[in-house]
Amino acid sequence: MNLRHRSAQALAATLLWPGLALSAPAPQDPPLPVRIAIDAAANRHPISPLIYGLSFATTQTLQDLRVPINRSGGNSASAYNWRLDARNAGKDWYFESLPVNPDDINDQFGARFVALTQAAGAVPMLTIPMMGRVAKLGPDRRPLASFSISKYGPQEAHDPSGLTDAGNGIDQYGQPIVGNDPDDASVPHAPQSEEKRVEELVRKFGPAHAGHERYYLMDNEPSLWQLIHRDIHPVGAHASEIAAKVIAYSRAVKAADPKALVVAPEEWGWQGYRYSGFDQQYAIEHGLKHAPDRQHETHGMDYVPWLLAQWKQAGHPIDVFSLHFYPQSDEYSETDKADTPAIELARNRSTRDLWDPNYKDPTWINSVVDLIPRMRRWVDTYYYPGTPIALTEYSWGADASMNGATTQADLLGIFGREGLDIATRWGTPAPATPVYKAFKLYRNYDGKGSGFGATSIADTVPDPDQVSSFAALRSRDGAMTIAVINKQLDRAADVTVALDHFADHGSAQAWQLADNAISRLPDRGYADGRMHCVLPPQSVTLLVIHGATPQ
Repeated sequence: MNLRHRSAQALAATLLWPGLALSAPAPQDPPLPVRIAIDAAANRHPISPLIYGLSFATTQTLQDLRVPINRSGGNSASAYNWRLDARNAGKDWYFESLPVNPDDINDQFGARFVALTQAAGAVPMLTIPMMGRVAKLGPDRRPLASFSISKYGPQEAHDPSGLTDAGNGIDQYGQPIVGNDPDDASVPHAPQSEEKRVEELVRKFGPAHAGHERYYLMDNEPSLWQLIHRDIHPVGAHASEIAAKVIAYSRAVKAADPKALVVAPEEWGWQGYRYSGFDQQYAIEHGLKHAPDRQHETHGMDYVPWLLAQWKQAGHPIDVFSLHFYPQSDEYSETDKADTPAIELARNRSTRDLWDPNYKDPTWINSVVDLIPRMRRWVDTYYYPGTPIALTEYSWGADASMNGATTQADLLGIFGREGLDIATRWGTPAPATPVYKAFKLYRNYDGKGSGFGATSIADTVPDPDQVSSFAALRSRDGAMTIAVINKQLDRAADVTVALDHFADHGSAQAWQLADNAISRLPDRGYADGRMHCVLPPQSVTLLVIHGATPQ
């Protein structure tokens, strides 16, 4: 963060609450005037606590952030062999089958993951592999290579540090190696094996029931198997294959644990919502105009709603409708581009993909995504109305920046306002990062378990690309909580909060995340249903308002 950012923050802190002995030169631009209108009697609905989920979080993180749900998933989970406690990394790491490291949280796909999650009082989500093959190991649990250089010849790249015989499956002429023997590093796998796996978990942890839920995700991004796991599933999956496999594996799970909750289809993004893996593979050479599955299997329907319709015909094989989503303008990039002002501004805007019916995504998507309302329409139209909807994998990146923190805070607010049922962020941020602290502001800002309210209420701002705001009521103490997010990169926000159908006077606490630190600012009173504050650029401020005479 540059000095100009710091100067604006110091000035804003002086203006925010009286009594802070801070001074600084004026920022380059005067604060942006913003009026936030909150109506405690309008748009009231519960906020699901499960929207504050993570993936591969440790027991300590789950406890510190009061995370209610923890996901074990990703590419390696698609070929996890529970009998051997082994995984195949696929394209992510030279198509190697590897023994699970019991000390690596990101390597936990089985009983250890359930145990560490339940130790924190959280609910586990486990991935059920459906490709038809899972990892195998050599003698003494040695790794195995799907594209052995000694067997298939020189390749473009190889594992530089572990199994050096493992190639990347691309020959020295730049062509993919085809016709590999899948028995080199995997073994056949059927639904009956997963039924036995769930039976073992039930024996160890007891059956699922209300208050003791357990979620099972039907694989991971199956329309990308031909890309990520082409050593095992080189031809893209037809829509009919995924429809049938979800039904079969769901039946296996529920035969072992009838109250288990099945989650599907776990698809990867815009193209994966509309086209099967077979069609996506076909399109690489032929385009999508005459995609075979769309013509002959889904009969012109988008792939995901077609799946929902097939599952409804089969009864009720899934309990939660799930998708994944990542922004497509380098917001999630791990390169230096991710922190340029252009990308930060794109990050500020692109959260609109989740909710705004008037926002046309400017990337290759080139369409209105309106994702959470779209998901709700799909289940209400093609499956069973009211079926829970979930984003089980998402991230806008920039964990180490305040822009990442304002975006994460914006996402959590959107999830609650839009009525999403479950969200699990991909990648648990490190405790020292601003994004981790954005979670903490919502879940445990005072270290004593206090957090954002559980009943969403109406909260209107003039331009959510610059300043967004989310409000909720807390049942335990009647407080109103307001998360005000100044997304602007270099400019403070001069905010007036107008409260309706709430006490017109009372007291307010303020907890603020700025410059990668959560601080409590001095309490102050408010009157006439109005509160005024100036907020620093790239900051998240949580106002906790205790009205004197709530209405």
